[in-house]
Amino acid sequence: MKQLMTGNEAIARGAYEAGVKYASAYPGTPSTEILENIALYKNDIVAEWAPNEKVALEAAAGGAFAGARTVASMKHVGLNVAADPLFTVAYTGINGGFVVITADEPGMHSSQNEQDNRNYAKSAKVPLLEPATSQEAKDMMKMAYEISEKYNTLVMMRLTTRLCHSKGLVECEERNEVGIKPYTKEVKRVTVPANARLLRVDVEEREKKLYKFSNETELNYMEINEGAKVGVISSGMCFNFAKEVFGKDASYLKLGFTNPMPDEKIKEFASKVETIYIVEENDKFIEDHVKSLGVDCIGKDVLPAYGEMTPDVIRKSIFKDNFKHEDVEPELIIPRPPTFCAGCPHRGLFYELGKRKDIVVAGDIGCYTLGFAPPYNAMDFVVCMGASLSSAHGCQKVLNMVEGNEKRVVGVLGDSTFFHTGINSLIDVIYNKGNSISIILDNRITGMTGHQENPGSGFTLQGEDTTSINIEQVVKALGAKNVRVINPNKLDEVNDALDWAIGLDEASVIITRWPCALKRFSQADIDEFGRVFTEKCVVDEEKCVGCKKCTKTGCPAISVDKEAKKASIDRNQCLGCEVCLQVCPKNAIVKEEK
Repeated sequence: MKQLMTGNEAIARGAYEAGVKYASAYPGTPSTEILENIALYKNDIVAEWAPNEKVALEAAAGGAFAGARTVASMKHVGLNVAADPLFTVAYTGINGGFVVITADEPGMHSSQNEQDNRNYAKSAKVPLLEPATSQEAKDMMKMAYEISEKYNTLVMMRLTTRLCHSKGLVECEERNEVGIKPYTKEVKRVTVPANARLLRVDVEEREKKLYKFSNETELNYMEINEGAKVGVISSGMCFNFAKEVFGKDASYLKLGFTNPMPDEKIKEFASKVETIYIVEENDKFIEDHVKSLGVDCIGKDVLPAYGEMTPDVIRKSIFKDNFKHEDVEPELIIPRPPTFCAGCPHRGLFYELGKRKDIVVAGDIGCYTLGFAPPYNAMDFVVCMGASLSSAHGCQKVLNMVEGNEKRVVGVLGDSTFFHTGINSLIDVIYNKGNSISIILDNRITGMTGHQENPGSGFTLQGEDTTSINIEQVVKALGAKNVRVINPNKLDEVNDALDWAIGLDEASVIITRWPCALKRFSQADIDEFGRVFTEKCVVDEEKCVGCKKCTKTGCPAISVDKEAKKASIDRNQCLGCEVCLQVCPKNAIVKEEK
């Protein structure tokens, strides 16, 4: 049976067909849907959201040690968080098969940086697979477990955004119920130096075996087109992009198994063509290796070192030509920058933060990162997940050294990010007697990646009721003495809390607690917040003077008629949060009469 699947859906199907028993992940674009789809096979696979990627990889490793086939998935920056266990499990070996999926994002569509995680596989000395289609994604998942168990190693699989989210036909097969292998105690997995030194030798021996496999496997194959003098070496989605540009005018070496690299196949392919192009995203991972073999090739000296190697980029870089397309009048294109949704509980906080002087705001990874943009302009820097509170602490410590300094530093992060790595950052603030202001935006869900459950939501990934971890109680248990919980839609509460925190000369924590405007309410949400988002705000045109102050809230439901000089609120978008109502100096915004 064939089904149309995204790469992420195909990965999930491959895990199911391969007999995977346990899966763990932290949501992150473009990898999120992998675990969401694995979770649908709840009769066969236990799938769990972990607090962060490090924990996900460790949990999946433990399951593999116990004898089950397991998988951990994450986006590219997530592997930075999980690098510690990755490098160690590369030494210990596994029992059941173990696959770690990294979803890289060339072009940074939804990420703070662009990195090539193939380098992790090379550095950790673990095998690496790179599928190019949804069908390959499913098939390679099954192959990955065979490689993992045969060579006693975790296997990395690198996806990219276009594969994760593009669809293709996939031939679905029955599940292979491999069962759970017997557990046997192996003291060498206790990685004290005496054991690790011996395992280090094992890693090198395994590399030799994997190198032989790389040259033999059909995962690396040639497509030779008669008379073609140009050759292309590529992997992943870049293989498809290159074929769209070169067609039958080139021959291809398609690399699906890229660590270790198949030296013999590369040399054989080079002997069949005159000019070789290396098409890859993002680093010169293949190119540098090919050149190390003494093979001349053209790569990043012509193609960009960053971004996606889409067909238009390849064509323009190599042939100095553009794809033909319909011309569009620039004035017809309306810019639509991302913004907080109407009714977003972050709006009130950032509206007030942005008005304050002598405030430095350290941001974090989430919807609330948009607080940097107009009309709020309420964020100074962002590092990575969980870094807001710790970077705010360090910033405040140094500013405190400046004579006469009156600047206060605020760290802002969301509830899921707090559970991810923000807890550790807050410990740093409290333990080291900091006086920065920590604000935790508890919107009751993991909003940025599409409403995944988290430790504070009260539900597991597969829909089971579970303990809802109370952020206020956690913060107080860490030793925070100054803690306030506020409704961020009430601007008086926001300002009172900010004034209170700024007036303290020690650490403080403000928790804004209000659900995401798009959240599906649980019974617990209804019990706490009531039937919110059911009322609307309207503009009394007789009172409105067209001052545009309401537009400074950044709500997409509000617009101003320039000719009439009157504001209006789109009833279809408005959720009645009342932020604009509180901002209006003429009381021209009121609640709609029922």
